[in-house]
Amino acid sequence: MKPAFWARRAHKWIGLVIGVQALLWTVSGVYMTVISLDIIHGDHLAHAHREALAHEAAYLQQSALLDRYPGTTAIALKRLLDRDVFELRTGDGVLLADAQTGERLTPLPEDAALALARALYQGDADVSRTEWITVAPQEVQTRPVPMWAVHFADRGATTLYLSPDTGELLARRHSLWRWFDFLWMLHIMDYDTRSDVNNTLFRVASIVGLLFALSGVWLLFYSFRRRVPA
Repeated sequence: MKPAFWARRAHKWIGLVIGVQALLWTVSGVYMTVISLDIIHGDHLAHAHREALAHEAAYLQQSALLDRYPGTTAIALKRLLDRDVFELRTGDGVLLADAQTGERLTPLPEDAALALARALYQGDADVSRTEWITVAPQEVQTRPVPMWAVHFADRGATTLYLSPDTGELLARRHSLWRWFDFLWMLHIMDYDTRSDVNNTLFRVASIVGLLFALSGVWLLFYSFRRRVPA
């Protein structure tokens, strides 16, 4: 049989194998290039910024603080929800204490998490619900639990994830991010963690895709070859 026959045959069958995935690569690639990463990250939805400390505040002495929280290895002073607090790192983890009284403030209760989320949120939608998370959902699987999830009733279904131990904004999630995450999963073909770009399935599909492209070049060569008059 002529080489042109085998070129067409190879291109057709390889295309049947890889065609759907090639389409998914194209669709997901278009989405990733059209939507700005700044929007995907949700920086416009919530701003985490440091507030200035109160002036001339009478803070608890460090010795008294260490007596109250033995095992403390690091102390930081910051402002949270209109009050100055100490962030203490101990052998058991991180906690917050009132900078003037030494009273332990963490884990933050629901009303504090709600107030913090509202202070961070840059939209004008109402809170639809708050949620105490002990098992991290897929969209924040790498973040430490437990955490607070505050859901807003806006068009993008925004969710802010907050640490109950530090008050830190752990993640911003919204519809465009969730679509990006879903398409990224399809793009790299990691349907479990959605982070392994070196998985076997992706490698095999990439090799098959390369063969598809090479068979197309092979077929193109025969398509443009000068025909010999009969």
